[in-house]
Amino acid sequence: MSHVTKMRLKIKNLAALKQCAASLGMELVQQSTYKWYGLHVGDYPLPQGFTKEDIGKCDYALRIKGKPTAYEVGVVKSKSGSGFELLWDFWQKGYGLQDAIGNDGNKLRQAYATQVAKNEMQKFQHDGFRMEHFKRPDGTLIVKAVR
Repeated sequence: MSHVTKMRLKIKNLAALKQCAASLGMELVQQSTYKWYGLHVGDYPLPQGFTKEDIGKCDYALRIKGKPTAYEVGVVKSKSGSGFELLWDFWQKGYGLQDAIGNDGNKLRQAYATQVAKNEMQKFQHDGFRMEHFKRPDGTLIVKAVR
């Protein structure tokens, strides 16, 4: 069964995606397909803006280092303009993929947002700013610039 969904995250910075992938034990690789069930059988709706023929194709993929059986996240040029969108098959939790990226991709989304913020903060280090980040008990990630 195929259960490909689009993650609620638009990628505008591939360098930050590569960096955050490493922090999650993953790697960003340039390839034309990503690992998923391999056949859309119509048991789950297609991600908005994508056709049956689009599923499984990508510009890059995120894969878990050392887990060749795990599904991958497809990094696909956005259908609505600039940037990239992330597609992945969550069937059987992606055979380990969901453990790496979190439920609905939450770990990946937080890691990407943190990395983008870190990269932006580096521009202001000469002004005496540094970045702090921590998690609240409810799991919310807080990132702030301090002097």
